[in-house]
Amino acid sequence: MTRTKWVECGVGVFVLAGFLGLVFLGLQVSGLNLSRANDTFTLHASFSNIGGLKERSRVTVAGVTVGHVTDIELDPKWLDGRVTMQIDESMKDKLSSDSTAAILTSGLLGEQYVGLSTGGAPETLEDGDTIRDTQSALVLENLIQQFVSNMSK
Repeated sequence: MTRTKWVECGVGVFVLAGFLGLVFLGLQVSGLNLSRANDTFTLHASFSNIGGLKERSRVTVAGVTVGHVTDIELDPKWLDGRVTMQIDESMKDKLSSDSTAAILTSGLLGEQYVGLSTGGAPETLEDGDTIRDTQSALVLENLIQQFVSNMSK
């Protein structure tokens, strides 16, 4: 091969590596998980305000990702946001029945995710259970509105 062909092959490999890198980063940012569905169990939680929580958002315990949000819908009876989460099977007997779920924000204006905190009850959450103790999202616009209304008094 001539030198030109080697340069063209090198450029082609470089472009292909760049494209594969972009695909990899896109999958990481989107939160797609390649684990099998049978390696998880389902939990539900209802929030009065879900803020900017989205499907595929992270679910964490002590800052460690243990699952993701699979569905968000409006509860027709209570008019709350009902969040369905898939939790890793490794957490099956570790989340007590009095665990709490809060919608938290990563950084000041970052992504929102569900943070789980374990309680002390001897019973554990099973597949399909609902977490009763929840804390809704902190909406920045509401805080600003409260601050402005308090300043005008």
